[in-house]
Amino acid sequence: MKVVLLGGTTGMGRALARTLVENGHDVFLLGLPPQELTRSAEDLSARSQRPVGTAELDLEQPSTFEPALDSADAALGSFDTVVVTAGMFKAQDALEADLEFTRRMLIVNYAHLVIFCEHVRRRLLARGGGTLCCFSSVAGDRGRKPIALYGSSKAGLSHYLESLDHRHRAEGLRVITVKPGFVHTGMTAGLKPPPFAGQPEGVAKDVLRALTAGTPVLYTPWPWRFVMMIIRMLPRFVMRRVQF
Repeated sequence: MKVVLLGGTTGMGRALARTLVENGHDVFLLGLPPQELTRSAEDLSARSQRPVGTAELDLEQPSTFEPALDSADAALGSFDTVVVTAGMFKAQDALEADLEFTRRMLIVNYAHLVIFCEHVRRRLLARGGGTLCCFSSVAGDRGRKPIALYGSSKAGLSHYLESLDHRHRAEGLRVITVKPGFVHTGMTAGLKPPPFAGQPEGVAKDVLRALTAGTPVLYTPWPWRFVMMIIRMLPRFVMRRVQF
């Protein structure tokens, strides 16, 4: 695969980038800040013994989307796979206390990610298809007290990705929605983990298998598929009483 990875400098994105190059795939990194992009690219190049290119892309500035994708196309010679792990996050209490950050997060996690995916969709369909893999979250599966604001942005993103898959799979566009549960990363530092919390490296292996198979929806770590199945079935009066 020739993979463009947005968000490959930290957490699950970094683990996925390493997994991809270690399995022989070409990778091009998009994101910010530039020093982290360079550091990550050097690490990947050392692991793969192949050059890894980068381009700056700011999810708060849609004007950077097309130039970054142009750079990826030029470096990879027409990419066939795009993976998006980037996004914004704060815990519910922090979001309620900082509505300006909340505004930015909601715009980035839904509106701007959708616009980025639309740019990708056009390019991949124009060349006969490919794979768009985007990280959403189990937080978007059901309205829950601890993640009301963040979860709403992921609910919208998941809805869009599912619709995109229905609309364009027959034309050769494979859309994969990754729904991580709790994973030990910098984003979740300080939060109380559940018993089945995952590690970035495990998520990366799961995502690589999904990319190979074209799996439309991936819950990772795997227990979250069954956890969320139960959560979606609970009546609203129960959800009002629980803190999950």
